[in-house]
Amino acid sequence: MKVLSHPNTLTLFRMIAAPGIVILLLFPTSKFCTFSAALLFSAAAITDYLDGYYARLRGLVSNFGKIMDPLADKLLVSSAFIMMASHDWIPGWIVCIIIGRDLSITGLRSIVVESGEDVSASALGKYKTGFQIAAIIPLLFHFPYFGINFHAIGIFFLWGALIFTLWSGADYLIKFRKLL
Repeated sequence: MKVLSHPNTLTLFRMIAAPGIVILLLFPTSKFCTFSAALLFSAAAITDYLDGYYARLRGLVSNFGKIMDPLADKLLVSSAFIMMASHDWIPGWIVCIIIGRDLSITGLRSIVVESGEDVSASALGKYKTGFQIAAIIPLLFHFPYFGINFHAIGIFFLWGALIFTLWSGADYLIKFRKLL
């Protein structure tokens, strides 16, 4: 399979979007920059769904995609969370738990792959990612737009993301405990 097949191009877009979001969030008092960061993150988050969909639909599943897709997701989400925590928009301890879980489970998945077991994302892992994305987008808006307090909406979903982060992490550990 070609590395630059359509699904892999979408994965690479997510990886390139992460530093773009970081750069935009270097200017946290600029409504234009935070709004642009939210739009860029939203576009990148959509590619998370599309790359897998197109890869399966067109038979373009590749080793590159299997490895880089989850890495691109973690890079995108972690970059946004770290920047928001650095501006005190969200609690740093929540970010530490989310990123710590993701790094731990990524390591565990590497061990599981070597044993020949399936490491596809679980339903809980997909809910975790969904809640993370649902939290990050309104949190990136940061300022009230159209009279809506997006921060409160984002915090609600952030707590959901934290719950699914812990739950899915525990589920992976229990499921693969025999390999530890």
